[in-house]
Amino acid sequence: MAVTILAVAMGAVIKVASENARNAAYLRDRTHAHWVASNVMARYRAGMEEPARGTRRGAVIMAEQEWYWQVEIQPRDLDVAGYTLGAVPRIQVTVRDEDDPDVPYLASLTGFLNP
Repeated sequence: MAVTILAVAMGAVIKVASENARNAAYLRDRTHAHWVASNVMARYRAGMEEPARGTRRGAVIMAEQEWYWQVEIQPRDLDVAGYTLGAVPRIQVTVRDEDDPDVPYLASLTGFLNP
């Protein structure tokens, strides 16, 4: 009887430990993907990249892993307090851990650039 109880308890402990390890790896990957998105956004905001309308793709290595980013820039008319600011470039950065657009992205960051 005691062996049965111990076997059931150990099975539950092993299951919880494996789920915890899987969740920790997922959160690590999402954090790294967000850092990649932040770095790409910072390059555009600093003027290191030309904010041309359209979609661009690239790859970068961070934490000994290759990350694939995509930038989409579209002008948006913004209204602030009743004033129209005109066409302000809206930038959206998405990051994946695989070079396949069908794979869900791990991080997405959206912002606006100075016109």
